[in-house]
Amino acid sequence: MIDRTMKNRWIALYVENTVGVLAKVSGLFSAKSYNLQSLTVGTTEDETVSRMTICVTSDDVTFEQIKKQLNCMVEVIKVIDLTHVPIHMKEILFAKVKSISAEEKAEVFQIAQVFKVDVADIGTDSLLLECKLTERRNNELITLLKSKYHNVEIVRGGAVAIESISTSCR
Repeated sequence: MIDRTMKNRWIALYVENTVGVLAKVSGLFSAKSYNLQSLTVGTTEDETVSRMTICVTSDDVTFEQIKKQLNCMVEVIKVIDLTHVPIHMKEILFAKVKSISAEEKAEVFQIAQVFKVDVADIGTDSLLLECKLTERRNNELITLLKSKYHNVEIVRGGAVAIESISTSCR
């Protein structure tokens, strides 16, 4: 039976670390009207190879097409489907809470402690939080901050993921 349910699916790509590869990969998604939810790229232990962590929302059939098309690209060394694999995944996020009183600043410090995030910078009436949490946990933090404070600025990076050594995941 074919699952036509739209859901987030994760791929790790090992690609040649050369000019234009990111444009080719993102161009493939754009040309086929596949929407990228997240794309993170970094070099690996081998400077000639980069690893991309990609999240795309699609159904099973479309996801299989995406993987096949990526495998056909000359610059792609390896495609790994992380969707049903035990992985460790984190997303970087900065949350700037602005225009707050001293009491509110103390509250934000407590929130940072509970969420186990770093206070990266402090201003006279603001705090900058640096978060390396799961997407779900980052979403919970954003919801809490926005419910309590009126002037919150969020900057999110994409998630990075690696296959688990044990069976614990996400």
